[in-house]
Amino acid sequence: MNYLLPLLSVLTGYLVAVILEPKVKQNLKLLLAFSGSFLLSLTVLHLLPEVYESREKHVGIFIMMGILIQIILEFFSKGAEHGHVHGHDKLSRMPWLLFISLCIHAFLEGFPVARHNDLAYGIAIHHLPIAIILTTFFIKAELKKTALFFFMLTFALMTPLGTLVSGNFEFLSQYYIQITAIVIGILFHISSTIIFESSEGHKFNIAKVSMIILGIVLASLL
Repeated sequence: MNYLLPLLSVLTGYLVAVILEPKVKQNLKLLLAFSGSFLLSLTVLHLLPEVYESREKHVGIFIMMGILIQIILEFFSKGAEHGHVHGHDKLSRMPWLLFISLCIHAFLEGFPVARHNDLAYGIAIHHLPIAIILTTFFIKAELKKTALFFFMLTFALMTPLGTLVSGNFEFLSQYYIQITAIVIGILFHISSTIIFESSEGHKFNIAKVSMIILGIVLASLL
C-alpha cells in the first residue's frame, strides 16, 4: 500500500479530471484544506518527534533547508504543489521546469514513507486534488494528450520511486534523519501554504475550518 496509494491517487485525479471535467471551485478548495491539514498533522505528530528523539545534531537546520528547497522548487513550478496554477495561454510543448520541480518534490516526499506507512495516506490525499487541478489546467491549456498522460504518469510514479529508493539503498539509511528533516521542511511549507491558500482572500469560513479540524482528528487517530 505504501507504493500503491500515492500512485493511485494521482491516476485517480487524472481520470476524474479527464472524464468528469470538474470545476476547480469550492469543493476542490475544501479537499485541499483537508489534505493540507491532514498532511501537516501527520508531519507534526509522527515525523517531527522522530527526528528530535534521535538527538541528531542540527535537525533544525535540515528542516529549514527543506523549507528553502521547496521555495526554490516553487520558483519553477509556480506553486503547482499546492494547487496554485493559473494562466490561459496554450501550451505547445511540455512545461519542463514545472515537470522537473514537481517530480523532485514528489520523489522527496516518498522517502519517509518507507518507515512511516501512515504518511502514504497523507501524501495520497495531498496528491488527489493536485492531480485534478493540474490535469484540468493542462486540458484547458490544450497540452497534447500524450504529453499530459506522460506528465501525470511520471508524477504518479515519483513518490513510490522515492519510497523504493529509501527502503532499498542501504547507504541512505545513514542519513535517514537528515533526509527526513528536509522532507519535514518541505511538508511544513506545502501543507501550511495549502491551508492558507485554499479559500478566496485567505479568509476562514465554517466549512474550511471544519475540514481542517477533520484532517487533524483523523491524522491523530492513525
